[in-house]
Amino acid sequence: MPARERFVVVCALLSLVSAFAADVARAQATPAAQPDVSALLKRIDEQEQRIRQLEDKLENLTQQASGNAHAQVSSNSQARTQAQAAPAAAAAAASQPGGSPAPLTAESALSPSAAVGNLSPQGIYLQSADGANVIRFRGNLAVDGRWYTDSVTPESADTWLLRKARPYFEGTLDNIYDFRFMPDFANGKSILVEAYAAARLAPWFVLQAGKFKAPVGLERLQPDQYDRFIELGLPSSIVPNRNLGLQVAGDVGAGLIGYALGAFDGATDGQSTDSNPTPDASPTGRPDYEARLFAQPFARFANPYLRGFGIGIAGTYANFVGTVSNPLVPSYKTPGQLAMFSYRTGTTATYANGQQVRWSPQLYYYAGSFGLIAEYAESSQEVARRTRSSLLRTGTMNNSAWQVSMGYFLTGEVAAYNAFSPYSTFKPGTPGWGAWEIVARYHELTVDEAAFLEGADSFADPTTSARAARALGAGINWYLNRNLRWMLDFEHTRFELGAKNGSRAPEDALFTQLQLTF
Repeated sequence: MPARERFVVVCALLSLVSAFAADVARAQATPAAQPDVSALLKRIDEQEQRIRQLEDKLENLTQQASGNAHAQVSSNSQARTQAQAAPAAAAAAASQPGGSPAPLTAESALSPSAAVGNLSPQGIYLQSADGANVIRFRGNLAVDGRWYTDSVTPESADTWLLRKARPYFEGTLDNIYDFRFMPDFANGKSILVEAYAAARLAPWFVLQAGKFKAPVGLERLQPDQYDRFIELGLPSSIVPNRNLGLQVAGDVGAGLIGYALGAFDGATDGQSTDSNPTPDASPTGRPDYEARLFAQPFARFANPYLRGFGIGIAGTYANFVGTVSNPLVPSYKTPGQLAMFSYRTGTTATYANGQQVRWSPQLYYYAGSFGLIAEYAESSQEVARRTRSSLLRTGTMNNSAWQVSMGYFLTGEVAAYNAFSPYSTFKPGTPGWGAWEIVARYHELTVDEAAFLEGADSFADPTTSARAARALGAGINWYLNRNLRWMLDFEHTRFELGAKNGSRAPEDALFTQLQLTF
């Protein structure tokens, strides 16, 4: 961890603690003034929350600095403290809950190769005594329930499913080289969701290779445990998911501006490379170039109503040429995860036939307990279709989606894009109910009108594929502690086209999820 970054975070922690102490001192020194106790308690809660977040930031400074942080790595300072302590002190620490698994000897306390382990809400970790090498075992388990309350969705669609089952490990070598291996055993199959290595050569230059989240979608890049809805918004159906390739990324101006630029195998809209005809391989042999620029212009401002603003833009460029048997064109799902749109298939299938360009302007805003994400995504793809009359019809399809998503903590926690800690935890027989958050969003997806023109020669069938979906969602999230979350969402979606008699009937979907992350 660079000394300058550690110094900045430590100074911020000290300033918050000083402010906290000053508030308490003023309250005790002027009893006759009868201060507003509720306002003082609220101020204390805010300071404690900011202290916890800065402590998390201090712990996370050794993590992979690509995009918006993919993982958390343990604090080096804790290891140094344990490694330099006397044998008796180390033994005493080992006897405490959550302490080291074994006391350090006088010899091992001075050896950089000595191992120190612990169990924390961020996972099970083992690290060298000098903090330079860390390996952490983590997990992500999500169990979903889906029910459709409309009159047209078949009852067979109601189900429970194991949505995520991801035991994984990650770490850091020599305080520079980060890695992650993340498989997933959910949905009745086994895939490698992420596998990458990264070299943090400088804050502004991080070289990363492997399979990881593409640097495009704002909500897609958000870590799973901080998603406000069970299902991502419709713009995530347009941007790529996880991609395989090489990326250069970093921060400029101490985090005020972040960038990412890479060359990848490429995938169709909303998909990962494991969905390609040959999993985790290029479907065309040509690279998919992806880039993102994101700024937090007020990150250093003292005003809390400005610090949480970020804005950026991302995009991709590729040359996708498919065939009738391997079309390489996307299909889209409803917010309820049912099929909504697909191009024509069969012997006269529509297939990708040239340039694919995506772009996505995006922003977020967090102030106090309130958080907002807004993003737009557009995918332009050249396509072709050999019609029944043996004529080759070509065109460019411009499909787009956008959303505005908001959340508010009823229990007063401070909202953030990729950091959160409840004020209390839920444990029967003790005070505290955890954190409660209400969320709402509007999102829609629109397919190019040209896809449905020319009757039987059209690129898509308007009697089976919808041209547009417009959805309104609301939900409530209960964070029992830092690791366990229960979610309940409802989505109402209206469609344009997609049925023989005109427009597909509206969809009403009720989702619930219990998620455990550590």
